[in-house]
Amino acid sequence: MSEIINNREMDSLEKTERQALLKDIIKELHDGKNIEEVRARFEKATDHISVSEISQMEQSLMEEEGISVEEVQRLCSVHTAVFKGSIEEIHAANEPQLQKGHPVHTFFQENKEIDRHVNFRLKLHRDQYEKRQEEEVISKLLTDLTELLEIDNHYSRKENLLFPYLERYGIFGPTKVMWGVDDRIRATIKTAKTQLIEDPLNTSEVLPLLDEIIHEVSEMIYKEENILLPMAVEKLTEDEWLKIEKEGDVIGYTFIESPAPWQPERADLTADAFMKEGVIQLETGILSVEQLELMMNHLPVDITMIDENDVVRYFSHGKERVFHRTKSVIGRTVQNCHPPQSAHIVNALLDDFKSGKKDFEDFWIPLKDKFVLIRYFAIRNEQGEYKGTVEFTQNIKPIQEITGQKRLMS
Repeated sequence: MSEIINNREMDSLEKTERQALLKDIIKELHDGKNIEEVRARFEKATDHISVSEISQMEQSLMEEEGISVEEVQRLCSVHTAVFKGSIEEIHAANEPQLQKGHPVHTFFQENKEIDRHVNFRLKLHRDQYEKRQEEEVISKLLTDLTELLEIDNHYSRKENLLFPYLERYGIFGPTKVMWGVDDRIRATIKTAKTQLIEDPLNTSEVLPLLDEIIHEVSEMIYKEENILLPMAVEKLTEDEWLKIEKEGDVIGYTFIESPAPWQPERADLTADAFMKEGVIQLETGILSVEQLELMMNHLPVDITMIDENDVVRYFSHGKERVFHRTKSVIGRTVQNCHPPQSAHIVNALLDDFKSGKKDFEDFWIPLKDKFVLIRYFAIRNEQGEYKGTVEFTQNIKPIQEITGQKRLMS
């Protein structure tokens, strides 16, 4: 393909040809070509690029070119810089809905506070720390990092509420890339905090971590507001945004109060698509839907069930779940409910269940003030055919503390 393609020629290119050109540019970055040289080529090639084309390009790089998720994550910041001017133009033409309470408005409000926290408070205390490693400055930095861990709410709502809907529209590449970067940011914040606690005077270790946090969080704000959210506004229906908005409180928010409910004029907020009337005939009894729901939600365990195709079909929603679930996971493959780097563990476990090598697997982890037992059981019918997997999660710390005996009612 010619190195110089004028705008008139570019206008005549079909979408597939433009995709091929964009992929060529990214592959050149992948091969180590100079960023400014690639930027110049891009600017000669096209006046603008749509958000959806960036999404398709990332997905194509992984699926057709065999470039790993981790490598696309690395390239993401580079090609964002290359495309930044054009993306801003697109963003102006695709302004997200900014009605108060709308999930997009909420994400923007959080980003404003996250940006203020990172680029004012954290950066100010980082610069003070570079000059003088005094206890007061170190304490301020530790407070900044501890508070910044609240960014997990923002990223978790994005990953567990927004991503599932994008995936239903066939958008997988950008979600996997962004989730990986989110996890790296979370990990770097925790690492920086640990380093400050254990070796607060070691500026050669601490300063690069703080700089990485400031840079990566700022870049993520840009990518969300100029790529992810405009793409979501373009794809999602009002009903889908309503479902996302209704479940936001399950996870929580970052640096803002819970927003007032978003109520589009035409929306029927009393309708609950997840509940249906009727009774269920079981082998050993008959239960109404209400009775079955109440029974499952009062068990002292969290239950999640996936079918033989790895699709999430059900989860219990008691008052004190160990791990949060949102209704958007229903109908989603379990692999896409976990960070990309842990997908191989999920697949290995399911492969063992499907092959008959295992019938169950247990894990246990300390989690804040809990000690959590996580149990997985293969579900098989009378013929021994694999029909799915059920997960039981329980805080067993109160059970571990039981001593002696109890024979009478309190």
